[in-house]
Amino acid sequence: MNQKSKWSKFDAQITELIQEYESNSEIAKILLNTSLGAKKNKDVDLLRTYIKRFRNRGIRTALNSINVDHKTAKHLWHEIRDENDKKIGNAFIKNPDFKEQVEKNFDDVLQSAIKSIDKHLKDKVKPIEVDALKVNSNALFDTLIITDVHIGMNPNPNGYSLYGGKWDEQELNERLEIVLNEVVKNQKSNKLVIFELGDFMDGWDGETVRKGHKLPQNMDNEKAFDVGLTFKIKLIDTLVHYFSEIEVYNICEDNHAGSFGYVVNSAFKKFIELRYNNVNVVNQRKFIDHYVIDNKCFIATHGKDGHNLKFGFKPILDPRQVEKIDNYIRENKLFYDDIYFIKGDSHQDIFDNSTSQHFNYWNFPAFSPSSNWVQTNFKKGVSGFYFLNFYKDSYSKHPYYFKWKN
Repeated sequence: MNQKSKWSKFDAQITELIQEYESNSEIAKILLNTSLGAKKNKDVDLLRTYIKRFRNRGIRTALNSINVDHKTAKHLWHEIRDENDKKIGNAFIKNPDFKEQVEKNFDDVLQSAIKSIDKHLKDKVKPIEVDALKVNSNALFDTLIITDVHIGMNPNPNGYSLYGGKWDEQELNERLEIVLNEVVKNQKSNKLVIFELGDFMDGWDGETVRKGHKLPQNMDNEKAFDVGLTFKIKLIDTLVHYFSEIEVYNICEDNHAGSFGYVVNSAFKKFIELRYNNVNVVNQRKFIDHYVIDNKCFIATHGKDGHNLKFGFKPILDPRQVEKIDNYIRENKLFYDDIYFIKGDSHQDIFDNSTSQHFNYWNFPAFSPSSNWVQTNFKKGVSGFYFLNFYKDSYSKHPYYFKWKN
C-alpha cells in the first residue's frame, strides 16, 4: 500500500493555485509562507517536486478520460465551475509530459540540406578531360592510401618544438593538390579504390577520443569539421572525372578522431553518394574489417582503437600479431592468394611481405607532419601517401613524401 505523502494536506489548495500560477516553485513558497525573494530551502524544493507530480497526475487523468495519450497533447483547456456547476472561467494548462515530435528524422533533414548545398556547388565543379591513353587495360584497379591526416593538429604550439612544422588549412590544401596530380599522373585503371586509415581528425575539444590526452590544436571543432569535409569533397570532385568508378573506405575506429571522424565521414558519405552515382563510400566502424576487390583481399585497420588497445598493432610484426591476424583470416574464411593487411597509426613506411606466408603487412606514413609529441619522443619523421596499381598477378607502388615546412 502506498504511503500518503506529507504534502497531500495541500492538495485542495494546490488544485486552486495551479489554475493561477505556472511556476511550481511560486506555489510552494506561497503554501509554505516563504517570501518569493527568499533563497530556496529544502522544504520548498520537496514541495515543488510534489506539485509538479500533482499537476502531471491531474493532466494525465483528464487526458486519459478522453482517450488521449498524455505524451501527444501539447496543452489543454480546463473549465472552472462553481459549486452550482456554473462555468466561471477557463484555465490554459501546459502539459509537461509533451515532447515535440520531429516530423523528419535526421537522415531526411540531412538529405534536404545536402540537396540544397549540391544545387549551389555543382556549378563550381569543372569537368576535366580524361586522357584515355593513360588507362592500361591490364590494370584491375588503382588504389590511393592515406592515413593520419590529423586535421587541427598544431605541431609547433609554442614555437619551440624540436623541428617546428606547419600544419594548417593552407598546407593541407597544398598537399591535396599534390595528391590529385600524383593520382592522375600514375593512373592505370578506370577504377579507383581509396583507403583512409583513420585519425583523419586530430581530436575533439583538444583531446583524443580516449580523453585525458590534451592536444595542441590550431582549429576549433567547427573549423576542423569544415576543413575536413571540404578536403574529402574536393578529392572526389576532382578525381571523379578521371575514373568511371570510385570506392572509398574510411576507418572510423581509431584513437584520435573517434566519433568526430565518423561525423565528418557520415556527412561526406551522404553528400557524395547523392552527388555522384559512380561513387560508393563505406565508413568502417569495426576495429578490423576486410574488403575483397577483384579477388584481392584487403584487411583494414587504423592499428589502434578508441578504447581497448594501449599499444595496438606494431610497425614490425611479432608472433602474437601474426597469430591474431591469422585467426581473423581463418574465422572469416578469407582464402585468397593475395591478402594485404593495411594500417596506419605508426606513422611509418614499412612493407613486410615475408614474415607471414598468408598475408602482407603494410604500414603507411602519416599524411600530416609529426606532432610536437612525436618529435620529442621519437624523431622528425616522414610524411606522405601511397598510390598503387593492381594487376592480376602483381602491383606497382608510387610513394610520395612531402617536404618538411617550418
